[in-house]
Amino acid sequence: MFPRFHVSFVHLTTSAAAVLASTAFAGAAQAQAFYLQEQSARGAGRAFSGEVADTGAASLWWNPAAIAGSTDAEATVSAAAILPKGKVVDNGTLIRRPSLPGLPAQTFAPVGGNAVSRDPINNGVLPSGAFALPLNDRVALGVAVTSPYSFTTNYETGSWARYGADRTHLLTIDIQPGIAVAVTDWLRVGGAANVEYTDASLSNALPNVLASLPDGSQKLEGDGWDLGWSAGFQMHNAHTTVGFSYKSAIKHTLKGDLTISGLVGPLAGSNTELSGVKARFYTPAQIILGVRQRAGGALTLNAQVVRYTWDKFDAIRLGAPLNTAIPENYRNTWSYAGGLDYAVSPKLTLRAGVQRAITPTRDGERDPRVPDANRWNYGGGLSFQVTPRFGIDAAANYVDFENETIDRVTAAFVGTGAETPIRTSGRLEDAHAVVLSLGGRFTF
Repeated sequence: MFPRFHVSFVHLTTSAAAVLASTAFAGAAQAQAFYLQEQSARGAGRAFSGEVADTGAASLWWNPAAIAGSTDAEATVSAAAILPKGKVVDNGTLIRRPSLPGLPAQTFAPVGGNAVSRDPINNGVLPSGAFALPLNDRVALGVAVTSPYSFTTNYETGSWARYGADRTHLLTIDIQPGIAVAVTDWLRVGGAANVEYTDASLSNALPNVLASLPDGSQKLEGDGWDLGWSAGFQMHNAHTTVGFSYKSAIKHTLKGDLTISGLVGPLAGSNTELSGVKARFYTPAQIILGVRQRAGGALTLNAQVVRYTWDKFDAIRLGAPLNTAIPENYRNTWSYAGGLDYAVSPKLTLRAGVQRAITPTRDGERDPRVPDANRWNYGGGLSFQVTPRFGIDAAANYVDFENETIDRVTAAFVGTGAETPIRTSGRLEDAHAVVLSLGGRFTF
């Protein structure tokens, strides 16, 4: 559930006497790991169970074929207020600080600090929007603007998790321009580019050689532009729509600055400022299959399954002068959703749905920045057509996370005489989120 831009340390050069380590991203997502799926208030109402097979601009993020054959220009805007709650609890995290010349060797000891960190993820508002413009009765152009990986998290000063996580901020803006064609009366196809901007910053505490000394600190920040693609199709008849899409993995390259300060004694030489540090990582591809089935004059049933290739997020690779890689070892996972739309009247449609999503994080490799867990997402919502040209969508979701272990072994100052191993042992407990979504749809 919680985000990570994890940093451990390696010795760089004797002349620089600097340290750095690795970086990893994650987020307080309501889909999986650090992916946010709240890109449509209409979709939220049925727990994202029919988006790849539905039509109109509101489904563009999931399937660029969704606007093929449209007759009117359409714009949609949505905003989701994400309100997460939960606590991250220390279950005996240990640290072994380095030994000093002439003194007895130090042994593993409790990390200390506040043993319960409550609500480290900030509340936030996630905006999104899309626009579709038909060129004729078969071809349409469209663009969706979304933020699929975004969060801010704050652990309090003195938290037991301080060496793995302090303050983390991640913002992505995905611009998806595309084209869709109704090849026949029953087949629609589409393709799009995904131009994605990423901005990230993080900080965490660094251990000095004695527990009695104040902690040092580290801050890493950077940004970059990257490119991916999406393609999909839909097959329609009078009662059934089947949709399929593929959203590519994206290789991200961030370039930024690293600042290390507050280290004293034998570690003081590691205080440094580096610019031009590059971090490279992948966000996963998505393979999406869904169906919408009319079950009567007013009822439509929805089902959707998504395969996430999270194994792409296998490591964070850092360029010169660091030239190292830190394993993440995420696993490929699935989400499954079912839901319904019920047209009460020509103006009012009610929705409901449920989604099950499996975490890509593994036992033994989960840390305080991403104590992610399997979750259930329960949704309900409605659409109301205010005028022939304007309608509103509203939804509420409750996301229930399972309790999960936080159990990763890391180390500061790896490969140096000051190497400081940390055996993280904690637990995610009582975690859940409420998501409130509101949107508007306009035709021209």
